[in-house]
Amino acid sequence: MAEEKLNLLADFPAISTKTWKEKIITDLKGADFDKKLVWRTTEGFNVQPFYRQEDLKGLKTTVSAPGQFPYVRGTKENNEWAIRQNICACKNARKANAKALEVLNKGITSLGFCLDSDKLTYRFIKTLLQDIQADAIAINFSICPCAAPKLANILVRYYGRMGYDFKAIIGSINLDPMSKMLLKGKPLTREEVAEKLVATVKAAKSLVNYRVVTVNSVLLNNSGAYCAQELAYALAWGVEYMNMLTEGGIPNYLAARNIRFNMGIGGNYFMELAKFRAARLLWAKIVEAYKAPVFTAALKEAAKMNVSAATSRFNMTIFDAYVNLLRSQTETMSAALAGVDEITVTPFDVTYEKPTDFAERIARNQQLLLKEEAHFDKVVDPAAGSYYIENLTASIAAEAWKQFLAIQEQGGMYAMIMAGKVQAAMAETLKARLGDVAKRKEVLLGSNQFPNFNEKAAKKIKINAGACSSICTCKDKPAETNHCGCDCKCENALPTLPVARAAEEFETLRLETEGAKHQPVAFMLTIGNLAMRIARAQFSCNFLACAGYKVIDNNGFKTVKEGIKAARKAKADIIVLCSSDDEYATYAPEAWKVLQGQKEIFIVAGAPACMEDLQKLGIQNFIHVRCNVLDTLKKFNAQLLNK
Repeated sequence: MAEEKLNLLADFPAISTKTWKEKIITDLKGADFDKKLVWRTTEGFNVQPFYRQEDLKGLKTTVSAPGQFPYVRGTKENNEWAIRQNICACKNARKANAKALEVLNKGITSLGFCLDSDKLTYRFIKTLLQDIQADAIAINFSICPCAAPKLANILVRYYGRMGYDFKAIIGSINLDPMSKMLLKGKPLTREEVAEKLVATVKAAKSLVNYRVVTVNSVLLNNSGAYCAQELAYALAWGVEYMNMLTEGGIPNYLAARNIRFNMGIGGNYFMELAKFRAARLLWAKIVEAYKAPVFTAALKEAAKMNVSAATSRFNMTIFDAYVNLLRSQTETMSAALAGVDEITVTPFDVTYEKPTDFAERIARNQQLLLKEEAHFDKVVDPAAGSYYIENLTASIAAEAWKQFLAIQEQGGMYAMIMAGKVQAAMAETLKARLGDVAKRKEVLLGSNQFPNFNEKAAKKIKINAGACSSICTCKDKPAETNHCGCDCKCENALPTLPVARAAEEFETLRLETEGAKHQPVAFMLTIGNLAMRIARAQFSCNFLACAGYKVIDNNGFKTVKEGIKAARKAKADIIVLCSSDDEYATYAPEAWKVLQGQKEIFIVAGAPACMEDLQKLGIQNFIHVRCNVLDTLKKFNAQLLNK
């Protein structure tokens, strides 16, 4: 008997998008498709619940290739990236050198040194780089803009004396005067900024694979910037420097070749992956615009965006700090799959202490795992062709370009910084992000949702033990942003960039509770409908534990009086009634009658239909999914900790 061949295409005929959508609408049982399933992103565009091949029509990104202009699929034909670790060399070159040699034997392929301009000498650099094979790894330096030209001259002299082939030397100088303006509020004239850029590029001209002008949009990421917003500002930042360099007589290809982008990696996995793809596309198109009159091969090569990505500090936490490893790991994954050139993983403990050897080791191994075990470095742009990610890339590119044009219409990045508009825009974004965290629209595991009930953190926090700034180390750095031992101040003539972590307000609240003489006790008075009382007790325990309260859950009580008696025996400061909406009409007034005028805070878990009637009785505390969790807990803390 002949073997029968299966024809899957015949057995499973194609289904149209219209048919799919009709089926989904049927399953929604009357709910609005757009309101229920279409996601309106914070970036300003909609994301559909599903995409199909037809959604790729008209997208030019799908016809490009890795290493080919406009580089949306990557600037190289492999997916190799450098594993970077930053080392503070502000005080002692010999100790920094010893640490560098140690980490180079543990998988690091890119070193970042933070330097003090007052200590910058040829001898210092020679000591710092002793026994380091400079043509085998990338070596990067961060120093005050005022000393960048001097550093470039010293490096050329050092590499020349050591007999290196300048073409084999790879690295960067983090020269970014506008970062200084944003971080310190220090006004610089456009001429002062341009002078440093031009002088440094000229000094480093023989270091053909060094990039000595940097766009540090990572600062915006750490201030809570949205993906498209960070990208728009980064592009405008880069254009400002391109203009300054070319106006200063630097050839267009040399100007583009010297610019590097230090970008942050946020926690939105697919969005961040698409951001880096869109960034390369838009930057290539911008550099192409500098052709005069033709797009030369040198300029086309220089249009390859060089991206050093760092995991975000914005979503890192003090409480449940090991969750920071999960956050930074997914961030690293999105950047690696997006094909960036270099990644720095921020150690998980940086929020409360100078990173330990253990934390730095884990940070290195997070990248090594992706290379050696997950083989992320073996496939170029694996996201290519994905209906969702290709559309996401196009949407982010469109939104970022729209914002970029708006920046240019207002005079460009420098003008907006001088006018305080960038700082104001970031303050608005930060306010919105913190508002979402306060309402749990944005979840931070262990901080505003599912906290570790028994964790104490105050003793592990070491004041002024943060990581080296790596942006600027000159002596007029304000104490609040300096981590290299400098305690002097400068005149803040400009507004500064707001910098905060999303969890800070919740952490402050919980640390207040931890430092109080008495830890408030929240007692769950569970009664009535079994399913509802269990669900609401769990919700309430998580809600109140975010402030560090001791929570006591219970299986259930037969009567309200029995529950109140047990709560008082447990010396409860808060009594939370957990039941069903229908039963609250009976149980809540009964409990309020017993508790009215007493010291305990009485809370109803939920937002029942009878809420207005209960409020008329004097019951004012209700906790539910629409609450501003932070404001509610602040109110309770004010009542409980100031007794």
